[in-house]
Amino acid sequence: MRYFLDTNILLAYLRKHNLVNTLQKYFEDEGGVSQMFTSAVCMAELTSIGIQNNWGEQKMKALNSIEESVLIIKELKKPIIQRYAEIDAFSQDRLPKKPLKCSARNMGKNDLWIAATASVLSATLVTTDKDFDHLNKEFLNVTRFDLN
Repeated sequence: MRYFLDTNILLAYLRKHNLVNTLQKYFEDEGGVSQMFTSAVCMAELTSIGIQNNWGEQKMKALNSIEESVLIIKELKKPIIQRYAEIDAFSQDRLPKKPLKCSARNMGKNDLWIAATASVLSATLVTTDKDFDHLNKEFLNVTRFDLN
């Protein structure tokens, strides 16, 4: 199974949030070999959070060690660019032949890149963010966890 870890999921791991236990159980219950992905976009968001919150050396090292267990997609190649455009148009209910089943959504640009990358990888997007809900079963599978 392929999983794409959103910024907030990686942040939960870095902060040792209670959600980590739930995530571990989820990945174990899915069984089989798992491939974990994230993107340079998520890593940039995390680095920015670290700078803004004056993370110490230990936490920044933990951030940098993510690439030891998660494959970081660093290039936005043509298929990802195309999928970004499709997801953006779909979210605005302006994608021909694929109507949105709810009201139009303004997605953040980073979220569009994240969704497009996960979609092209055929990876389940693992997140705590409701902003991806309208994409579930349309462009990718989304598994959303509650932070509470």
